[in-house]
Amino acid sequence: MTTLLSMTRRNIKLFFHDKGLFFTSLITPLILLVLYVSFLGNVYKDSIMAFFPEGITVSERIVDSVAVGQLISSILSVSCVTVAFCSNMLMVQDKVTGAALDIAVTPVKRAYLSLSYYIATYVSTSIICITATLVCLAYANAMNSYIGFREAVLLLSDVLILAMLGTAVSSIINFFLSSQGQISAVGSMVSSTYGFVSGAYMPISQFSPVLQKIISLLPGTYGTSLMRNHAIASTLDVMEAEGIPTEIVEAIRDGFDLNIYFFGNRVGVGGMYAVLLLTVLLLIVIYVVINCTCKKVRK
Repeated sequence: MTTLLSMTRRNIKLFFHDKGLFFTSLITPLILLVLYVSFLGNVYKDSIMAFFPEGITVSERIVDSVAVGQLISSILSVSCVTVAFCSNMLMVQDKVTGAALDIAVTPVKRAYLSLSYYIATYVSTSIICITATLVCLAYANAMNSYIGFREAVLLLSDVLILAMLGTAVSSIINFFLSSQGQISAVGSMVSSTYGFVSGAYMPISQFSPVLQKIISLLPGTYGTSLMRNHAIASTLDVMEAEGIPTEIVEAIRDGFDLNIYFFGNRVGVGGMYAVLLLTVLLLIVIYVVINCTCKKVRK
């Protein structure tokens, strides 16, 4: 255990010592926030208003609150995975600099070494993503959103869980990389595609039925839906309290992926948590086993 803590401490210090890597990881979700607010704010509002037929009016605050909830849930769900790839570059850098070979000749067990990379990446990713979450919540408060203290706490818990998933995925992929060019290419590919396949950039309900079924097999989809629920559900409760028909509210839940379906069966919030946590556990086991058994790849 002492060895694990020492290696984890070493990895965290090296990540934060590289100021360029740290600030690049930190500024990415903040840039996304600015871009979303600047270019997609009105698009989100128009998509919300499309659910209301003529004769039904809704307050501007409710529309703004739904748009803000969709915006910040999209940013955070993507950032938890993409930031993990940036934070996990140390594993590849150790191979490039030869530090991995130096560590390999020490009596440090492979399981401890792999877990130290995972824990250090998770800590670094969580710090950055929590900072981004606080900025997003400050923006939501400035926009007079209906996101309250309970929803804020649940969003933070979602961030911590999704950061586990992002760290696990990046750890497995990065294990097979051996240069900074490779990890940059993989990071770019993940950044450009993950938002689509997880439903962050475009609601899953807008995809074809075949794609919806395929995407429902991916765990990141449930992370995005969890954040949608905790960022938007309180506003929908206000809608119902103000007399908006239940049919419209339910259509918004389906349209913005608060309701997620697995081959036609609706998955509850508890089911989403179960999918994410079980996937994280499975991926961590796979990652440790790969580190302990793939000698050819390590060389």
